[in-house]
Amino acid sequence: MEVVNSIPHLSAEAVKNHEAWFPGYVSTVKQTDPELIEVFDNFAFDEILNHGNLDTKTRIMVTMASTIAQHAVAEYRMMLRAGLANGVTPVEIKEVLYHSVPYVGIAKVIDFIGAANDFLTENGVKLPLPSQSTTSPEDRFEKGLAVQKEMVGVEMIDNMYKNTPGNQMHIQRYLSANCFGDYQTRTGLDKQMRELLTFSMLVSLGGCESQVKGHIRANINMGNDKQKLLDVVTQLLPYIGYPRTLNAIACLNEIIPEQ
Repeated sequence: MEVVNSIPHLSAEAVKNHEAWFPGYVSTVKQTDPELIEVFDNFAFDEILNHGNLDTKTRIMVTMASTIAQHAVAEYRMMLRAGLANGVTPVEIKEVLYHSVPYVGIAKVIDFIGAANDFLTENGVKLPLPSQSTTSPEDRFEKGLAVQKEMVGVEMIDNMYKNTPGNQMHIQRYLSANCFGDYQTRTGLDKQMRELLTFSMLVSLGGCESQVKGHIRANINMGNDKQKLLDVVTQLLPYIGYPRTLNAIACLNEIIPEQ
């Protein structure tokens, strides 16, 4: 029996938004799986993009961070295309990657470094990019601890150091010097965006609810309110699925109950 592929019935809004994200891109999946494209694109590029108040650049960057956390290299390449077409700079592309290392791990991120380098080189960007580091081996702990206290809270960090057993204190110091000192102090992205990216990666990883709650508090400290975090979760829904989305919302409602 001959199978005839049908043409997806895409809304005008979905077509317009997809073209804005991926100019000139023609999906091969549209030819082989038209029903899936119809459902997904109408949802992700019409309903989802018309919900909330995130600008396009923020939507792309948090989705980019989510694909790294999920080790979704093919989708990440699509987000690179979308990013460059919508104002995400090469420095910002690299900083999203570097920022993901302490949260996702280099074992995953290294594949994305290669993908990003190939993409940037193909688009005429000379590598390496200018350094965004602001610390040295001598001051990374001190500067990292200061940023950690600013983002998480002085009392909470002081209590963490006070209550950590001696045989685990090295991890606390690594958090201050490495996670915050080496990465969070970098330029190229502001603290608000870095916390949105962290939140996006943690909810996309799954199984990180304790850390998600901690970074909800950090987001609030950096000026990202509950509605903005809900908008981020909504943006990520088509890419992470409902279970992780609902887990993220449960964390949000626990830390910031509805009035």
